[in-house]
Amino acid sequence: MHIEPGIVTGAKLLLSYATAATAGVYTLKTAFDAIRAQGAVSLIARSAIASALVFTFFEVLPHLPVGVSEVHLILGSTLFLILGAAPAAIGLALGLLIQGLFFAPFDLPQYGMNMTTLLVPLFGLQMLAKRLIAPGTPYVELRYTQALALSTAYQGGIVAWVGFWAFYGQGFGAVSEVATFGVAYMTVILVEPLVDLGVLAVAKRIHALRGSSLVTPRLYA
Repeated sequence: MHIEPGIVTGAKLLLSYATAATAGVYTLKTAFDAIRAQGAVSLIARSAIASALVFTFFEVLPHLPVGVSEVHLILGSTLFLILGAAPAAIGLALGLLIQGLFFAPFDLPQYGMNMTTLLVPLFGLQMLAKRLIAPGTPYVELRYTQALALSTAYQGGIVAWVGFWAFYGQGFGAVSEVATFGVAYMTVILVEPLVDLGVLAVAKRIHALRGSSLVTPRLYA
């Protein structure tokens, strides 16, 4: 999870429910788009893969508490590039929920904040990709600078939302902790673009995935 318990409490939690609901509605919109493009079975399969990966990212990969939150290697841009926006969003939401229900119930009050923090930057990443990547360019042909821009946008969005929740809940007395978290978290940008390009390079060589319902059509087309 991302927001430490106690940062936002009481009636202030209502805002997190509203932002999470808004992100959920947009997720449904992207899900319907994905169903029209590849069918419901494809969406369910890709979402299941994304959920399992997200759970692994949170529970298995190293994570370090820093300031008001934790530093995780979430690989949101990787999920987006391989699986698509809707499966990535569903996977992030379900992965968080599974973790909270079975391994970290003390994080459940922060679920709305954490869901917002992960999903809104993902949808921003989706919009950036449309502007940054020329139509007709498959994701397996991305350059390092493009992968870096996408990763920076996603991770920067996460840091911005964590900062917002910290200031919203604790006031500007949380500046030093937010700054510490931000500096630590942005180091993920050093790793994620390389992971993106590595995964895309592997996908480029796995010809069986071309036309597969297990990946986003844009990966190869």
